[in-house]
Amino acid sequence: MITYPKELPYPLRDGYGFSPVSAVKRTTMQTGRARVRRNYASVPTEAKVQWMLDSVQAEYFESWVEDALLSGSQWFECELRTPQGLLPYKAQFKDGYEGPVLFGVNNWTISATLVLWERPILRGGWAIYAPQFLLNAGMLDVAINRNWPE
Repeated sequence: MITYPKELPYPLRDGYGFSPVSAVKRTTMQTGRARVRRNYASVPTEAKVQWMLDSVQAEYFESWVEDALLSGSQWFECELRTPQGLLPYKAQFKDGYEGPVLFGVNNWTISATLVLWERPILRGGWAIYAPQFLLNAGMLDVAINRNWPE
């Protein structure tokens, strides 16, 4: 798997966000009500990202997309910040990228929409079977680390 270069920075926070593709199918009935059902179990998520790079990093980024990703057509692994933290995700450029756009004296911004292979959510039934552990994870972490025997 091709990986995002460690020499390049993480995406900026400005405008950063996720848009999951709908996993349900809605059929309007004659009565006016709608029948809603799950159509897919695994759906992609779109992530809007923007990088601020100096001129050398921008040059490297464009060459990497062209040569390593074959003009952005290949899947790659990159670390993205989600509510779960900074984790690696399988991603692909949706339709290339925009830029580089000059920002300041010698900085460039590049923006793109990435398609993530799957939704960046916690799986395994935690929200159903153990929501108290999920909601109190910070308190549990402090209690274990503070009182854990050496």
